[in-house]
Amino acid sequence: MPEEILFKSESDQSQEEIAAYLRRVADKLEQGDAITLKSGSESVTMEPPARPTFEVKAEREGPTDGPGKLSIEFELEWDENGSEGDSGSGQLEIE
Repeated sequence: MPEEILFKSESDQSQEEIAAYLRRVADKLEQGDAITLKSGSESVTMEPPARPTFEVKAEREGPTDGPGKLSIEFELEWDENGSEGDSGSGQLEIE
């Protein structure tokens, strides 16, 4: 299935700035509110359902014999038709 990018933003941020963004998303989710992403003249508003699929990935990109690039990705996913996600493969813990 083809993927359409509706919004993208990428910039270096301090840990405190990133935490503030994540807190705002968490607050919106907890309140059941829509989430609006804005950067310059671009914006998109999305309304996650009560039970979206939550995906967390830890990745390393680069050569196997040298330093690479590490990332942690958080993704909320749901069907546009309003269907909620499946139950997943296990309980996530973040320590």
